[in-house]
Amino acid sequence: MLKLFKNFTFKEWLIVIMCVLLTCVNVSLELRIPDYMSEITRLIQSTGDNVTHDILIQGVHMVLCAFGSLISAIIIGYAAARLSSSFSLNLREKIFNKVESFGDSEVKKFSTASLITRTTNDVSQIEILIAMGLHMVLRSPIMAIWAISKIVGKSIEWSMLTAGCVVLLLSVVIALMMIVLPRFKIIQKLIDKVNGVTRENLTGIRVIRAFNAEEFQVNRFENVNEELTGIQMFNQRLFAIMGPMMNLVMHSLVFGIYIIGAYLIYNSTLANKITLFSNMVVFTSYGMQVIMSFLMLAFIFMMAPRSQISANRINEVLDEDILIKEGKFEGTTDEQGTIEFKNVSFKYPDADEYILENISFTANKGETVAFIGSTGSGKSTLINLIPRFYDATDGEILVDGINVKDYKFETLNNKIGYVPQKAVMFTGTVEENVKYGSSLKKIAIDDVKEAIKVAQAKEFVENMEGGYHAHIARGGTNLSGGQKQRLSIARAIARKPEIYIFDDTFSALDYKTDSILRNELKKYTKNSTNLIVAQRIGTIMNADKIIVLDEGKCVGIGTHKELLKKCKVYKEIALSQLSEEELKNA
Repeated sequence: MLKLFKNFTFKEWLIVIMCVLLTCVNVSLELRIPDYMSEITRLIQSTGDNVTHDILIQGVHMVLCAFGSLISAIIIGYAAARLSSSFSLNLREKIFNKVESFGDSEVKKFSTASLITRTTNDVSQIEILIAMGLHMVLRSPIMAIWAISKIVGKSIEWSMLTAGCVVLLLSVVIALMMIVLPRFKIIQKLIDKVNGVTRENLTGIRVIRAFNAEEFQVNRFENVNEELTGIQMFNQRLFAIMGPMMNLVMHSLVFGIYIIGAYLIYNSTLANKITLFSNMVVFTSYGMQVIMSFLMLAFIFMMAPRSQISANRINEVLDEDILIKEGKFEGTTDEQGTIEFKNVSFKYPDADEYILENISFTANKGETVAFIGSTGSGKSTLINLIPRFYDATDGEILVDGINVKDYKFETLNNKIGYVPQKAVMFTGTVEENVKYGSSLKKIAIDDVKEAIKVAQAKEFVENMEGGYHAHIARGGTNLSGGQKQRLSIARAIARKPEIYIFDDTFSALDYKTDSILRNELKKYTKNSTNLIVAQRIGTIMNADKIIVLDEGKCVGIGTHKELLKKCKVYKEIALSQLSEEELKNA
């Protein structure tokens, strides 16, 4: 927890200091009120012409103290709310930025549902602790110590009674904490599960309905939800003991003070009866303040463990070591659009076997290099090494003669137009999606229109309501798979990069659209390097260079005709899709 508080800014520490000072003022004013009550009690028993005036003066002082206490409490409450919301805002931003810097290996370490929970629920737990704790944690010890100093020496009997009530209250709180604390960590993990099942249900709703699996999904959710609810109910039932216990202790204290006071007054001399009665009134008020102070501390102690668990979960994200470190190179190079793999091998972190082994090839500016192979041969993994979604385990990958590990992320990414297997659309307009992430320059609307035209998306975009300003739902749910693919391609084209990476991008397109798009793309990207991962021979047979992968190894490099003659794996793939006659005429 303390590790997170190191993130406080100078301004936030000033707010904390201000709250400490105002809390001292608040407690001082509150604890003055019983003194005025005692004085009024004494004045009532006295005689004289100015008694009424003196009583009114004491009453005015009480009202002023109460009003001053109210004003200071309001300021403290506002400052605490401001501080907690500001801190949670900065903390969520830090978590988001950290997650943005994660590579695929780090993302897989935390589930998506868990990262969402850590960014929302866990941060909220910290926010609540700061908002309530800043007031209670500061106020309670100051109030308790100050109140105890006021009552020390007034009566050993009353003091022992108050101490006994405090010990009883703390014993109950400690017992509750020992029972509830282990369950807080379970609760946060179960919230992760609830989020995970809910998210999976929403993203897979079509498949769920198609397979009549609604009841199955409902049962999955109910199982997790009931488990979470059961633990929450158990904790809340235990917490419910605090209310009656608090009332029992407080009323027992008042009752005990009055019983002891009655006994002391009865056995005292007439001269001491008024003093004892006055002390009893004051002690009752201070005793209640002591009990309330310890009770507030107890509530904080019960909140703190859950917040501590949340803080640990947040620190796990913030302290996660990033495997892919950013380089420093951000200048220009003599070469443009060249890619070279030098004996590249790759295996996933903590894996024993290599996914790719000893891959070497060169792609020059203006060339189209294609990758083909059976499912699981490592095609997508290979090209994902270029934008550094992963780093090569062995060997080097050079872009424009510079090792990709030496580039600043922004510089490297600005050289690449990446189109993933699964087209990703963001909430917004068509234009905003095509312009998305343009950090190199401002993309004009004419460039957007041209990119959409090349990607063969012009017809359906202009037929949408709003055209280039048509709304796209989250995830592109109001578009077909082929439409999303084409807009994803347009997004890369609009950047006008040196290198295009198409990761099985044309799979959702029909043969006609695929053929037209590739012809237009070839004209438009003739000065750029094109890397294409594909399953269809027809998509890549005109490539300048085709690299055939089999179980992570390069088993052939050449043109379509060369590979038909010398690469058995390529020929088998080709014959599985086209006839001998079609291959000869190709």
